[in-house]
Amino acid sequence: MGTRTWVRGGTVALLVALVAGCAQDEDEPSDLDRARADVTAKERALTEAQEASAAATEAFCASATGYIHALDRYGDLLVSTAPTVGDVVTAGDDLRAPRAQVVDDAQEAQTTHEAVTDAENDLAQARAALAELEASEAASGAPVEPVEPTTATATSLAPAELVERVRQADAELTAVKEGIGDDTPLAQASEQFDAAAVALEAAWLRLFVTTGCLADDQQAAAHEAFVAYTTTLQQSLTDAGYDTGPVDGVYGPQTVAAVEALQAAHGLPVTGTVDKATDAALRADLEAKGGAAATAAVATTAALQQTLHLLGYWDGPVDGTWTDALTQAVVALQTDLGVPATGVMDAATIAAAQAAVAAALAAGAPAQDAAPDDGPGDDASQDAAPDEESETDEG
Repeated sequence: MGTRTWVRGGTVALLVALVAGCAQDEDEPSDLDRARADVTAKERALTEAQEASAAATEAFCASATGYIHALDRYGDLLVSTAPTVGDVVTAGDDLRAPRAQVVDDAQEAQTTHEAVTDAENDLAQARAALAELEASEAASGAPVEPVEPTTATATSLAPAELVERVRQADAELTAVKEGIGDDTPLAQASEQFDAAAVALEAAWLRLFVTTGCLADDQQAAAHEAFVAYTTTLQQSLTDAGYDTGPVDGVYGPQTVAAVEALQAAHGLPVTGTVDKATDAALRADLEAKGGAAATAAVATTAALQQTLHLLGYWDGPVDGTWTDALTQAVVALQTDLGVPATGVMDAATIAAAQAAVAAALAAGAPAQDAAPDDGPGDDASQDAAPDEESETDEG
């Protein structure tokens, strides 16, 4: 009797356990349900990564705007009355904080940009796994081909060559500053110092535009017009046998040195600036070489005419001929920019024109409220901004 009771009790317990087990199996999600939930989670993670990337890029654009304005204030020294090295040191101090901020923000923007790629790859794998399970279920157990996810590779926010050019310009300006004595008026440093400051601002502006921070198409076109003019000038000088360094659209000290070499070779005043006589000398050198160089002889002046046309200062033909009217157009531009109205294209004029673009950044940058408004009218993460300490000189 006791034995039967035990058997009956054990049977009941076994039945209860079996029923409970069946209920648990019914509640447990299937592999297909888990795969679908994984896709949903990965989609949510991608959305969050994209939002974080957008916020980081916006922060970078805002701090880059602030840094460009700081560079613009620094550049204002170039048209001041005989600024001294003390002015440079003060301005250099003023640049440190915004530079550190923009470097940090650029690295964060690059990190979150890479995180988006990682999230995209995770989602692709989850979707591939789900597709494979769905295909297997539809085939009723028959073998199915594995689904290979599409894999993306993380990219840099800005081309490496532009980042390197910023580093070079940064080191270049530092080198020029270090070459000035305590009592040296900056006016004596003249075009070389001007060009170093212009090169740094121009390099940052190119990085700014390339990373999509400048939303206004007209402003971007004006900036690119000056890049095109400088690039064409550099190429023409190079074709004529004068070393400008890299043809990169940044009017730096080596470009100035090439213009000076051209002027010296033709017995012209050595100013490092391009005027009507210098343009004619360059054209003569190119035509003397013949071939492609002769064909491109008018390209530099044509690029200047096109630039002035985009800015509203030239309504004449874009024919590569430097006329008195073109000189007056340059004078008009310089007058409006508040730089000496010499009628020659120099680093100060290019700097002021780029500063006008910089001053308009507040209207085009995504986070305009964070930008100052007092300017005139390596690894993947390392590719987003220059290092804090740059040692590279300009080529």
